[in-house]
Amino acid sequence: MDKLSLKYWLVVGSVENWHTAFEHGNIWGLKETQKHLWEGLEEHNVLLFYATTPVCGLIGFGRVRTKFRQNQPLWPQELLESRIVWSLRFEFDVIGCLPPAKWKTERFASKELFPRAGFQPLNPNLAEQLISLISAFKTGTQPSKPSISAEAPAHYQLSIEKPEGVSLSHDLIKDALVEIGRLQNFIAESEYPFDIGRLDVVWRRVQQSVPTYVYEVQMGGNLHQALSKLKHAYDLWNSRLFLVSPREQFGKAHQLLSGTFHEVRGRLKILDCLQVEELLNRKKSYHDLEKELGILE
Repeated sequence: MDKLSLKYWLVVGSVENWHTAFEHGNIWGLKETQKHLWEGLEEHNVLLFYATTPVCGLIGFGRVRTKFRQNQPLWPQELLESRIVWSLRFEFDVIGCLPPAKWKTERFASKELFPRAGFQPLNPNLAEQLISLISAFKTGTQPSKPSISAEAPAHYQLSIEKPEGVSLSHDLIKDALVEIGRLQNFIAESEYPFDIGRLDVVWRRVQQSVPTYVYEVQMGGNLHQALSKLKHAYDLWNSRLFLVSPREQFGKAHQLLSGTFHEVRGRLKILDCLQVEELLNRKKSYHDLEKELGILE
């Protein structure tokens, strides 16, 4: 993204709320009174993390991943009062952050910051100056895990040759997506119920979160219905959408995305069902190697 088009935000919260945010998969929330700010928040916007008393300074920075509404309590105040205070939520990736033990002693303070408001836009020039000063932070607090759903680099494309003797089915692909999600430390489940039916597979970061990734597997038949469910998931939760199908259906899917479902065209990715199987095999292989090396218990 062009640096000139980036937005920068100062995210202000208590030490307790920052601990909760990091422990639950890097989630933050705004009140309904801050809806105008939440609506202006976009994917890849830059966030500067500010902890209030007794830290009183910047502890790290990151980028917005996705935003969503939530009706489940998460932060201590919400749990204590059994009500939702910060319903307008977003997930973020951590780029650099001090370990909690060093928040008080190594936090960065600046007279240029006015952290009285809990969430506020920052001047891009000031934000870049601050980031340059704190960029030496070592990532010590819940570094974000890379998404396996990101597009593969050009030099590392998955094979789409179908192994001999293997017959792919709707259920096998769903099972593979669930297993991949769990290997990525997501809460992954199939047949997820929502108001217009069931979604084939969803991934959530924490139990209290709405689906971040939504998958519909369409091996044949009604693509329109599958895309309708994906679009509704986007409207409800701003989820990342994936249609999994044989390559011969890609043309029809692209036609529908250029017409009826043009609103989610930029949000939805189409995956070849054979690539899902290949990805699972590679994920399991890496997972087994990590165990062998003692990197993963």
